[in-house]
Amino acid sequence: MINIPKGTKDVLPLESYKWHYIENIARETASLFGVKEIRTPTFEHTELFLRGVGDTTDIVNKEMYTFEDKGKRSITLKPEGTAGVARAFIENGLVSLPMPVKMYYITPVFRYERPQAGRLREHHQFGVEFYGAKSADIDAEVILLANTLLTKAGLNVKLNINSMGCEKCRKEYNAKLKEFFKDNLSNMCPTCKERYEKNPLRILDCKEEGCKKINENAPSILDFLCDECSEHFESLKAHLDVAGLEYAINPKIVRGLDYYTKTVFEFVTTSLGSQGTVCGGGRYDKLIEQIGGTSVPGVGFGMGLERVIMLMEAEGVNIPNDDKVTVFIASMGESANKKAFELSYKLRLKGVSAETDHIGRSFKSQFKYADKIGAKYVIALGDDELLSGVCKVKKMADGTESEIKLDKVLEYNF
Repeated sequence: MINIPKGTKDVLPLESYKWHYIENIARETASLFGVKEIRTPTFEHTELFLRGVGDTTDIVNKEMYTFEDKGKRSITLKPEGTAGVARAFIENGLVSLPMPVKMYYITPVFRYERPQAGRLREHHQFGVEFYGAKSADIDAEVILLANTLLTKAGLNVKLNINSMGCEKCRKEYNAKLKEFFKDNLSNMCPTCKERYEKNPLRILDCKEEGCKKINENAPSILDFLCDECSEHFESLKAHLDVAGLEYAINPKIVRGLDYYTKTVFEFVTTSLGSQGTVCGGGRYDKLIEQIGGTSVPGVGFGMGLERVIMLMEAEGVNIPNDDKVTVFIASMGESANKKAFELSYKLRLKGVSAETDHIGRSFKSQFKYADKIGAKYVIALGDDELLSGVCKVKKMADGTESEIKLDKVLEYNF
């Protein structure tokens, strides 16, 4: 037997309704904020992620699924959604559209890491990307979109915000970080020792307990913000205050990708056993320029759908299952079977979900089957019904029955 690859998961027919539910909420929320869908390829040239995500990140160094195709080109399954959208923005000349350009995606992403709850090697993300506006009110709008989605999903989460400053701020801050970490290098993990030389800011993102303890006393980026970045952060807070959205300032949030500047944020939960990030994002004003475009500011977020569904289940959120059959037509005898087949098809054409028997069950077994698949109504057809031209419709919720003419079935208000 061939088993599923480690770190992947089948979404079975009996649980796919959960995915439909959260994806519908995501699409409806995006529409409320005037955001249009974009779909980008599952794989891209590896160079895109080296230049966009950053060659000092864990994603690039440890987690990418990279291979050489038959044309000897280096190809990578996308480990996140933003870089592909940025590439599409440049390549398709979306800079010519009225700004801001607001886009969302629902996509699989691939990361070679230790599988854990809600984070698989293939998982799925809902994300948004807004390009062309550099003021903090658009940052706040992106955060409010994420909050609206999570609220509609019935979740209890907390918002943490921070600023990572700009190149000017970070130059001074990185020097201060190196000075701070210098005396602690011997107690840090091998990865952070490498980060110390290449990008000390990444050390703050380390999940190793020893490094996390050292990080508790690290200097805060907020103490090094330039006037522009400080004003931007104050404006962000003011807009969140106006919207009435509560938040906590967490100077340890740096996110795991090199393209972030200024605003970074996370929605976190403790309902999955320990504090975990459900959604994370921020501003990336240099990304389009980094991968070959003109200078266009951007802001967005990514949200893991597996983790959202897990959180909904952990918090006891009722996920309605609307993927049920409306009408099951039970039949007995060749002529009745054909009539049931005809009616089920015509009901579907009218937008009514309908099913009929295909494997020769008895009448009793057909009613049991209809109950198992959650059919709301059952119509019983046999020789007597065909002869009289009248059939019974049973409402499964309360067992009540009503008689209707066969030629009126398509007009019945199911």
